[in-house]
Amino acid sequence: MEEWSVASPEGDDAKVDASDFAARAELGRAARRRVPRDSPAHWSPAPDRPDPVGLLEEQAATRVPELVPIRHARMLTSAFAFFRGAALIMAADLASMPVSGLIVQLCGDAHLSNFGVFGTPERRLVFDINDFDETLPGPWEWDVARLAASCEVAGRHRGFGAKERRSIALAAARGYREQMTHAAESRVLDAWYDRLDAEQFLALVQAEHRADHVDSKQVKRAEAGLAKARTRDSIRAASKLVGVVDGELRIMADPPLIVPLEDLRPEGRSAEDDERELRRLLRDYQATLPLARHPLAEYRYAHMARKVVGVGSVGMRAWILLLRGRDDDDRLLLQAKQAEASVLERFLPQSEFAHHGERVVRGQRLMQAASDLCLGWQRVTGHDGVERDYTVRQLHDWKGSTDLEAMPPDAVRLYARICGATLARAHARSGDRVAIAAYLGSSDRFDRAIAEFAAVYAEQNERDHRALLDAVASGRLEAAPTV
Repeated sequence: MEEWSVASPEGDDAKVDASDFAARAELGRAARRRVPRDSPAHWSPAPDRPDPVGLLEEQAATRVPELVPIRHARMLTSAFAFFRGAALIMAADLASMPVSGLIVQLCGDAHLSNFGVFGTPERRLVFDINDFDETLPGPWEWDVARLAASCEVAGRHRGFGAKERRSIALAAARGYREQMTHAAESRVLDAWYDRLDAEQFLALVQAEHRADHVDSKQVKRAEAGLAKARTRDSIRAASKLVGVVDGELRIMADPPLIVPLEDLRPEGRSAEDDERELRRLLRDYQATLPLARHPLAEYRYAHMARKVVGVGSVGMRAWILLLRGRDDDDRLLLQAKQAEASVLERFLPQSEFAHHGERVVRGQRLMQAASDLCLGWQRVTGHDGVERDYTVRQLHDWKGSTDLEAMPPDAVRLYARICGATLARAHARSGDRVAIAAYLGSSDRFDRAIAEFAAVYAEQNERDHRALLDAVASGRLEAAPTV
């Protein structure tokens, strides 16, 4: 039988048989005795805390230079936008937090905007985590702390009162704790298969409406959002991004956000060179997919363009690939996104995977209830001669997200609780759910501590945001017009 372990503060490992549920629970209780559940409440910035602007400068060194000012501009727009792009900064801070030693597969960037709905290969719409660029094994507390902090930061951005913000952060922690307890008490396969589909998500919103916790407008908003997500597939994306030029399908330029490959091609390299190389790369990428016989084999390459994505990801190389199926109306768009070392690898053991695209995909497949049929990885040598890793997936596959800007406090509180429970489902698959549940216990002691941490960290995030503003004002960093 497999043995699972928990690291003590002294660096020793206590090992138990994975089939010994009582011993696993005792690991959690022992961890609680070493590291009390209220520990997060006592966090404060380290005296030798790295310069946050310096960390952003370090990240910029490997990004597309002309796109970095766009990243800075997007992070400037609000403290919440800054938080979304500051995963490395927060990872450096979390490294100083006492933890239980219980390890899970971390998302690494578990904030409120990195959850949403998407389609499964079985064509069901599910709610789950949707960003895994930073995934890596590590302390489960780090993901919960980032999620709770995002609740406080988003609440401040929206102008919510202190009590409202605290209730939202508490809801996220409570959702995590209660779902982890449920997973620990479930039959083994039930814990692994558990997921939240669209119908269950909507039922939770309707139940809160019946209890007068959210109004009918939020129910209608949820219904409309789920219906819209079902229309957001690769065909719809292609109808917006793709046109016909000289009788050929082409991704339409919208610089600097979308730049066709031919506009980036160096002198001396032909379109035939690129197409030949891309066809080879697509064949290699298909070898990383979960099916030996995959529908992608029936598509052929048509066109490619660089696309700016996200907030924290801006400047990373991201491409959209247009594939043609049976005819010009049968279009598929893939997104290939650069994958570098996780920001967590500065503070945790390095990934077991030498290929960072594989690191992301393996982590995503472990954490998600179901993953995109086209999710794979590839290593590419660019026009500049530099070899880089990528993840590849469908550009849209029934993808939908929640508009936090339009939600009142009660609705955000419900959403935070759902996100917390969703994070717990993901951690329960990769870590010891029994030990974590035993560590958390049945009281709200950890919930209150993580909410206290969130309030303190939001203050730090605002100071860091001001540091970015000052860096741009002084000319240390450049920010482009917001695009």
